[in-house]
Amino acid sequence: MGDSMKMLEFVAKCEEPEKLKTLIVNARKEGANDLAEAAFRKLIALIPSEKPGTVEHDFWQTVHAFEYLLSDERQKTTRLSRTRQKVQRDGVVQTLKDWALSKKATDGFDMLLERNMAELTGEAIVLRHANEFSHDVVAAASKRLTDAGVDLTSLRPARHTR
Repeated sequence: MGDSMKMLEFVAKCEEPEKLKTLIVNARKEGANDLAEAAFRKLIALIPSEKPGTVEHDFWQTVHAFEYLLSDERQKTTRLSRTRQKVQRDGVVQTLKDWALSKKATDGFDMLLERNMAELTGEAIVLRHANEFSHDVVAAASKRLTDAGVDLTSLRPARHTR
């Protein structure tokens, strides 16, 4: 237990993405899933250059998380090119609005739910930053999460530690 606590403390203090990536790989090999998840969450909190706590930071944290998961799964670097192009064209807030109001959930939404990471979905970002969105967008995001079986009161906030 002591080693596990020391490793979690190391993760909490670590500011080096490469060390966290190595730790994730090693923790998975050893079956230390809690440690791997903690390192993954710290990694994706470090990557965005936007100010923690902003809608932009939360959005880029989600994009990086999804890209990391896809790259790991496919064993090759994978980027969300269409998402990145849409953001360049329309901006982060409009992209999140479009996701929330779309008739069908994004693939990323489903993938994040499968991995118990509902707090990283675009819909969860909308709810955390409800003041940035109209009532219909917030309602649509809430409905999509609820329809998917997510207990809105159980959504963990995205971590903003640096």
